[in-house]
Formats: sequence, C-alpha cells, structure tokens
Amino acid sequence: MRGLSRRALFASTAAGAGAALLPAAPAGAKPRPGAAAGCARYRADYHFTVPDQWKNDPQRPVWIDGEYHCYYLYNADYLDGREGTAWRLATSTDLVSFTDRGIAVPKDTTVNGDVWSGSAVVDTTGTAGFGAGAVVAVVTMSPGGGTDHQEQFLYYSTDGGRTFTNHGTDPVLANPGVPDFRDPKVIRDDDHDRWVMALAERNKVGFYHSADLRSWTYAGGFVKDGLGVLECPDLFRITADDGAVKWVLGVSADGTGSGQPATYAYWTGTFDGTAFTADSAGPQWLDHGWDWYAAVTFEKRNPDGTVDPATRHALAWLNNWAYAHTTPTIDGDGFNGTDSIVREITLKRSASGGYHLASRPVPALDAYVSRTVRLGDLTVDGTRTLDHTGISYELSTEITWSELTGAGVQLRRSPDGVRHIDAGVYGDYAFLNRRGTVNPDTGGTRQESRTPFDRSAGRVRLRILVDRTSVEMFVDDGRYVHSAEVFPYLVDDRLALFSAGGTAVFRNTVIREFAVPGQRVSRSPR
Repeated sequence: MRGLSRRALFASTAAGAGAALLPAAPAGAKPRPGAAAGCARYRADYHFTVPDQWKNDPQRPVWIDGEYHCYYLYNADYLDGREGTAWRLATSTDLVSFTDRGIAVPKDTTVNGDVWSGSAVVDTTGTAGFGAGAVVAVVTMSPGGGTDHQEQFLYYSTDGGRTFTNHGTDPVLANPGVPDFRDPKVIRDDDHDRWVMALAERNKVGFYHSADLRSWTYAGGFVKDGLGVLECPDLFRITADDGAVKWVLGVSADGTGSGQPATYAYWTGTFDGTAFTADSAGPQWLDHGWDWYAAVTFEKRNPDGTVDPATRHALAWLNNWAYAHTTPTIDGDGFNGTDSIVREITLKRSASGGYHLASRPVPALDAYVSRTVRLGDLTVDGTRTLDHTGISYELSTEITWSELTGAGVQLRRSPDGVRHIDAGVYGDYAFLNRRGTVNPDTGGTRQESRTPFDRSAGRVRLRILVDRTSVEMFVDDGRYVHSAEVFPYLVDDRLALFSAGGTAVFRNTVIREFAVPGQRVSRSPR
C-alpha cells in the first residue's frame, strides 16, 4: 500500500464542547512560520512516531545482528504536498525505544518511481546470488502509476539492511493485467526448501514459489469476498497454548459493510506450501477499533537470538484512510504518522475448540515505567473522579459486580467533566467511545467500537494505554483489543470511574507512566 501526501484541514466537534478547531495546514502547504512554537505539542510520549513529514505502513521488522530493523513507508515531501514513499529505517533491541537510521530504500531513483509496501528477508544461504546473509526486499512499484500497473521489484542490501540497491529495473513478478497487485509478503518455507510469497490481489491472496527470490511461480490463492480490497497479507506458523501447530493467514481488510472492523482480519488453518485451508469461513480480527491498519506480525526473538515458536510480535499504523490527513501534529510538531504499541500475540484455544490470537503490550515496556500509582480497590456507584492527572499513562484494573448494567473509565476528562473518552463494558458488549472528545472522524460514523461481552461473568479485566493522540484498550488479557486515534485538548487530563445500574468494585487499580528517552525522535549516524 502506498502513502498519499495530500492533507486536509482539521476540524472536529467534541460533544459538549461545540466546534473544536485544532491547528492544521491546508493541503500542499508547509506549516505556518512559527506555528510550531505556539501550538500544542501532540507527539506521543511512548509510541513510535515518524521524526518528520509522513509515515504510513510499517513493513515487517527483520532481526539482524541483534536488532529489529523496522522499515516503514516515508514521504519526505509530504508537507510540500508531493506524493511518493521510500522505506525509512528505525532499529530497536526491545521494540519500545527506537533509533532512526534514515532512508534505507530510496524513492524515485529508477524509472519505476517510488517504492510501496513489501517485505525484507535475510537470505542466509545466498539463494538470490548477493551473498550469504544479504538482506533482500521484494517491494511493489507502479511504473505506470495508479493501481493498474503494480508489479514486484527486488532490492538488496549487503551492509546489514541499512541501505539497499535496486536489482535492475525489470520486475521479478510482472503484473498479469489486473488491478491491485501488491504488498508481497515473503517467508521461508523450510519444509520445501523454497521461498513463498503471499500477494494481495484485490479479493484474493495469491501464493507464489521461488528458489532464488528472483523468479516466481504462481501456486494458488485464497479468495475472500465482502472485505473490500485486501491489502498487506500476512502468513505465519505458530504453536498454540495446547501444543497444536497452526497456520495463520492475515490481511488488512474492510469489513464495515457487514458491521465488522477495518483492521487486520485473520483465519487460522493449514498451509501445505501451496494452498491455505481455513478452519472457518469468516475472519476473526486482531483489533476491533477504528485505527489499527496495515498491520504486520513478525518473529519474537529470545535473548539468545532463537525464534519463539509460540509467540509473535505485531504492530500497525495508528490511523485510518478515511481521515488519514486529519491530525494536529502537522502544525504542532511537523509530522503525521504514529504506530501502535508493539504487541506480543499468542494463539489460544477457546472452550468451543476454536483458536484465536490474544494480544498484550510488549513486556519490555515495563522497563520504562517512571511512576507507579497504586490505587487499590475502589468502590463506585455512579461517577467517581480520581485525583490523578495525566495525558499519557497505562491504567489497569479488574472490575467486579453482582448486579450491573455497565462500568468503565472516563479517560482524558476535561476539568468540567464535559469532555472525555469512555472505555468499559455495557450490557453484552465491551466498548471504546471517543465521541465525547476531539477526534479525527468528522463524519461521526466511527465513534464507538464494540466487542462481545458476557455480563454474567461478573468481572472484566481492562488494560488501557493512553498517549497524547491514542487509546488502546486490551480486554480480558487481550482477547479483544480496541485502538483509536483521539486528539483531546492537553488540559483534558482528568480521570474518572463510572458504573451504571449498580455498584462496581475496581480492584487492584494501577496507573503507570512511562519515560522513553529514545522515543522523542532519537537519531543516530548511519
């Protein structure tokens, strides 16, 4: 998938606050001179953000020499209103603190134009002919422009993935005459001693084989209608908590037409090296919020560098193409692009016998805790305002009750209590609602996300990550996750608990704040 460069004026209405206009620049114009000095600052405190300009799709990180190499689509000309993305690189040892390494795959250096999404692999045995250990990237480019001319091209690196060179100007996988032919995800199939590519082809994920990463043969496909144009495919094997080994096929998809999310859809099943067979026809979703797109999963490395077969990492672009250019960070900080927190994902077997992916924030986040506030057990009947103030933190609690309609928390609450973000449970669903604060959805159709919930359980565990422009809610040990962009006023730093239809006890309530020095745009020489 490609990053556009046009920006829209930012205007949003917060419930009870009237028309709330936050700073933004008109399309094709730089921020106003001196604007940054006088504007509110919205750069995240502990989420990855692009140093400047624009980012969208993260590319699947690659483990090289003890570091995760995290590539992403970057447009250095965004604030000038020009299109086109390169691959920029950030490295990390723990997936919390990142160091910027600059451009790895440049744009517009060949007749094929800029580079879109793809994937990089370490060619351990040198199958592609660039030497053992070369890093090879297969990327989408569109020489003719638009979605009708997308083809796959090869770049390679012999300096550990820091810089890449194009392997000629001819595609390694030409377009067969179809639109939407993009986002190659390459994995190593050790069982058959070859490479496998999963490619997004409109309503299908195509599978291809190669011995050398240069020549690809079509093997088959997985077709799924009703989810829009499939993008950013993902394919991996994982060991479940019951010891079963399953394959997972994922895509970025749009299920809103049938009341489903527009995030990362996935199926568990089997893969024989040629065809994927799903356990069930309908997808599950790794995130149920509005803003978790172009997601990638990747191997978790143990301290000794070996791969953990039962755990993967996942991250996504914290945005939505419906309002991708609507953000106050343009004027205040000169950038547009934030990623989700990196997660660990594991495969769980449910009581019904099916399998699902569960998520939790990467444990390395614990090393960056700068302050912990332990509030213990709190009884709430109605609304209870807490003394704590803050705009970026983590809140965890277990809510219990005997008779109740709903309960939860009011995040980023205004001093007068009018504006807030609501997160919790109500009736038969868990929810995250941003309608009560400034947010990017000016149309008002993407305000509350919901997931199923059994109120008769009498309890729910919530872990909520709040940063300057985002909320991520993990429900019941990450069975469901809701991610959303939000733009509360920086003075909206209060916090309250609420219950409806009865009394709730918020047990073991803990607030943690984080200090991630490298997150405030750490740069390093190449």
